[in-house]
Amino acid sequence: MGEPTRIKILCVDDHHLIRDGVASAVLEETDMEIVAQASNGREAIHCFKQYRPDVTLMDLRMPEMDGIAATANILEEFPNARIVMLTTYAGDVNASRALKSGARGYLLKSMLRTDLVTTIRRVHAGRRHIPAEIAQDIAAHISADELTVRELDVLRAIAKGQSNKAVAISLRISEDTVKGHVRNVLSKLCANDRTHAVMIAMERGYF
Repeated sequence: MGEPTRIKILCVDDHHLIRDGVASAVLEETDMEIVAQASNGREAIHCFKQYRPDVTLMDLRMPEMDGIAATANILEEFPNARIVMLTTYAGDVNASRALKSGARGYLLKSMLRTDLVTTIRRVHAGRRHIPAEIAQDIAAHISADELTVRELDVLRAIAKGQSNKAVAISLRISEDTVKGHVRNVLSKLCANDRTHAVMIAMERGYF
């Protein structure tokens, strides 16, 4: 009998220390191996097509193309791809977007030492894997994903430093309407003021 088939893994992250950490953890396992590494979403797509990994560990935030866009691109051509999103941030808008893009798992980088191997095996077996604390965060912030398109337009304009009047002119709506959108944004994001709302939005991956 030949050697048992190993789980082929593609590791995608723009920080080499994370890639090295993942490689080190995988090296200790006899049933898995790193077949390729990439530092951005575009490289990830190329490596996936070349190596056809069983499980892809995908960083969420990367230059050139982020993990969510890369995941969607890969799944469009390879619908059975099994992708786990890696991130520094707990469950939030980014988490729900990652899962909506088709990711099978979501893992904080701080959990790599404790949960990485288990996550790889579960996802490879066809199951989803979302740690309990991340699932709780997703539930706690799910309302934040309900910002309307217009509210996002207003928020992006505010992020550029525009006043309510300037926002109204650029979006061709009344200043009172802008104020209403701002109130809704502050409420949904639990923000103290406009600046705080922008900070929360950036942290959660709105822009």
